[in-house]
This record gives sequence, structure tokens and C-alpha cells, in this order.
Amino acid sequence: MKQRMRFLTLVAALAWWGPAAVAASDAAAAAPQAPVGVQSQNIFQLGPDAETDPGYAAQTQAERARVQPGNNAPLWRQVGQGVTGYSSLPKSQAPEAGNLIQPTVQYPGSRVTNAGQAWRQVRNDWIIPYGAALLAIVLLALLIFYCTKGPLGRDHAETGARGIERFTPFERAAHWANAIAFCALAVSGITMAFGKFLLLPILGATLFGWLAYALKNVHNFMGPLFAVSLLVVVLTFVKDNIANRADWLWLSKGGGMLGGGDQEVPSHRFNAGEKGLFWWGVTLPGIIVVLTGLVLDRLIPGWGDVRGEMHVAHMLHATLALWMMALICGHIYMGTVGMRGAYKAMKTGYVSEGWAREHHALWYADVQAGKIPRQRSASPPAGAAAGATPSAGQPAQV
Repeated sequence: MKQRMRFLTLVAALAWWGPAAVAASDAAAAAPQAPVGVQSQNIFQLGPDAETDPGYAAQTQAERARVQPGNNAPLWRQVGQGVTGYSSLPKSQAPEAGNLIQPTVQYPGSRVTNAGQAWRQVRNDWIIPYGAALLAIVLLALLIFYCTKGPLGRDHAETGARGIERFTPFERAAHWANAIAFCALAVSGITMAFGKFLLLPILGATLFGWLAYALKNVHNFMGPLFAVSLLVVVLTFVKDNIANRADWLWLSKGGGMLGGGDQEVPSHRFNAGEKGLFWWGVTLPGIIVVLTGLVLDRLIPGWGDVRGEMHVAHMLHATLALWMMALICGHIYMGTVGMRGAYKAMKTGYVSEGWAREHHALWYADVQAGKIPRQRSASPPAGAAAGATPSAGQPAQV
């Protein structure tokens, strides 16, 4: 009996509340849904008649924000007219901390616009595309040269003697330290310059972001090693890279390429091509690249405090770095697969007499005459040639 009464009560309650609940549900469905999340606004709907005001075009940014919030046309109109704007940063932080927009300038290759846009135009329209084209042309030319000419020079039979010491252990250590630092800087710099166009679509934003971040730190830490090793290399090899009359003959015949036949033009320890690379591919651009890198890292007091100085430093840094990469690609080619026996000279320090006679005849003649010692190291390594001349250990003369 009690169960029957409970059942009848439940049926009566459903009969009473059912229509009201359905009506409330229909009303809720018919009511417009409230927007969820951040909603955007159309500036043209906020003030539909604002542009009809006679002083509309002359409004300040504050006046425009009252009638059309989000419309920043007055601000950008002032930017185009050269107004630098204002930021609330204290002047004590940097000389131009109070300026929001840089003044109007024209860098080589850019239009007349504010300095930030001008720098971006130079980088994106000139340095990046033409730098990539330069590297591609150099690599293609070296490939064609190798396929048509093959390795230069002849194979020289090894003799019992150790040979002539072309590079001392100190010279090789300085060279390899500078070479390793340069290669690390080149790979990291190329990734930061061209990675957005070549690697980002392949790796994706996350993986490329981590790669760029890691290589940026590699770039920053290898820079000081390159700077120090560059100084050592320049001071070590400068005495053998002074031009002389033999270099003009070498240049006039293109190193033997223009004179017919395969005979190389006689040269001293370094020929005119190697001397040109030393001065125009390593020393002079290297010094500027190091100095501009220090400016970009703000390690030179009084330099790099304003954005204009950073722009100029970056343009010089990137341009000369690409120039160095292009020339040193040729140096790497000639020092590895491009010339027989060249890599061994930098690996072991020694070359055979036949190699010295073929590639640097004047240097070989000075060695034979005793003007330059066959063994230039302070202490000959074990197994050195027993036939070393009595002049071994004397200072090198060129």
C-alpha cells in the first residue's frame, strides 16, 4: 500500500512540473547564447559616423581612441612623417630609451623610411638573397672545376726522409683552432640567417626554435675563440704574406691557368692567391667581423647602445661573414680534394721535396740553399729525417 502511494505521488509531481520544465528549456534554447572568451570589435562599427567629423583626419591618437578604439592610424601617420614617439623607459638605460620609433634614414639599398624598416629592407632584399646566391655560385663553380680538372698536382712517391717541414706544430694548432671556430660560426650563422626559409618548413617551429637557440649560444661562445685564434694566425703568418715581384708574375699568368700547360708559376712559401686570401678573405674582413660582433654583443663600451649602431654593425657583420665564407670555401677545397698533398701538409706539417718543387719552387730553392731550414720546429720529433741540413733550427727567412 505504501509503495503504491509513493508511485502515485511521483506521477502527480511529474505531471505538474513537466510542462513548466519543458517551457523553461524551450525559452533557454530560444534565448541568444552569451559570447564566450575574448571578443574582437570592428572599429568601423564602433563609430559609424566618426569619419564624417570635419576634424577626423587631424585627430590625435587619444581623440581617435574615443570614437574608434583600436584605430591607430594617427600614430602610424606620425611615424611616416618621422615622429619618433615616446616610451616610458628611463634615459639612464640607453641614450635613446625614450624614443619609440627611430628617425627616417636611407641605408644603401633601402628606401627612405624609419631606420628599423630600412635595416629590414637591406637584410631581406639584399644580404639574404644575394648572400645565398653567392654561396651557391661558389659551391657550383667548385663542383664544376673538380669535375672538369680534378685534383691539381701530381702524386709524389714517399722517400725514406721525413721531408720538409712546411708548418710547425704551433702554426698548425693556430690554424686548426681558427678553422674549427670559423666553421662553427659559419654553420650557426647560416642557420640563423637562412633557417627560416630552408629549415623551418621541414623541422617545424618547435624543433627549429630549439636548434636556432642552441646554435645562437654556439655562435656566442665560439666568437671569442675565433677572435683570439685570428689574432694568432695573423701575427704568425703575416711575414710570409708580404707581396713581392714573384706574386705579380703569378697573377699575370693566373697561377699557371693562363699560360698554357700544367706547370705552376714559381712562388715562395705562399703564392699570390694564398696571400690574397690571407689579406682579403681572412685578415681584413675578419677584423671587421670580430669588431662588429663585439658591438652586437655590446662588449665594447660606448658602442651598440643605440639601434642605429646595431643596424650598421649587423649589416657589416653579415655581409663580410658571407664574403669570408665564399672565399674560404675555395680555400677548403684547395686544401682537401682540390690539390694532392695539400691536406697532408697541414695534418702532419711535412711535404715531400717533389711537392715543394712542384707547387712552391722558389720556397724549395731557398730551403735547398739553406736560407730556410728544412726542420723549423724548435725540437725535431722522433723519427725526423737524418739528412736535415745544418741550418735546421734557424729562423725562417723569406
